Amino acid sequence: MADLPSVAQMRPVTQPEAITGRPSAEHWTGTLYMRRVSPYLTRLLLPTRITPNGVTWLMIGAGAAAGVALLVPGLSGAILAAVLVQVQMLLDCSDGELARWRHAFSPTGIFLDKLGHFTAEALLPLALGVRAGGLGSVGGWATLGALLSLLVVFNKSLNEMVHSARASGGLPPLADSAGAGIPRHEQIRQLRSLARFLPFQRAYHSVELTLLALLAAVADAVLGGLAATRLLVVVLLAAAVVTVAGHVTAILTSSKLR
Repeated sequence: MADLPSVAQMRPVTQPEAITGRPSAEHWTGTLYMRRVSPYLTRLLLPTRITPNGVTWLMIGAGAAAGVALLVPGLSGAILAAVLVQVQMLLDCSDGELARWRHAFSPTGIFLDKLGHFTAEALLPLALGVRAGGLGSVGGWATLGALLSLLVVFNKSLNEMVHSARASGGLPPLADSAGAGIPRHEQIRQLRSLARFLPFQRAYHSVELTLLALLAAVADAVLGGLAATRLLVVVLLAAAVVTVAGHVTAILTSSKLR
């Protein structure tokens, strides 16, 4: 390990400002603590034969396992799901850092990264619905979880639709800037500003969703039954309808398609 670069030497290459400084680059966990921890994992991976895509596959597995873990009743399943998602986020940082250090970039890596996030964020709402109805239930709450999963994936796909529409329309790639998503109409800008005080649209990320599921599991353990988890499913489902409608409106009234 003595011949390995130090973390301080790695950071300018693996965590350049061009990456970490982009408006859409980092989840809050990355800014708060993941980017402080991830270089140490990346440094351990440097002398191994694992590729950046191999690390991404591990990330995909961790996110998928979090969805499975949420099916385990009680606090233990919710805790395990939350921990696995933290592992997912750590690996999500390290795969890119390893790729930048080795100069090993590919469209396959980008695809796998998106596959990992879509997989986790599709499975977690579905698992939450099954959890709300109990493992013996295949209808009712499980169906609500499936509907929630569909809305979450659809909302996430809207961003991909924007990139596809721009490419098909002959427009250049969308600039990763905060101003690109600002609505042109004053009333919609005001509504968008209000959403910052109650950012419920962020609840569907794997980190937030597992933390909410954990809080609900704690409440269920205290109160008995599954009332808190069921309430969470209903609230998330209602908020998802509003989120999707707001996202479509924001895209159509911004400069993203111009």
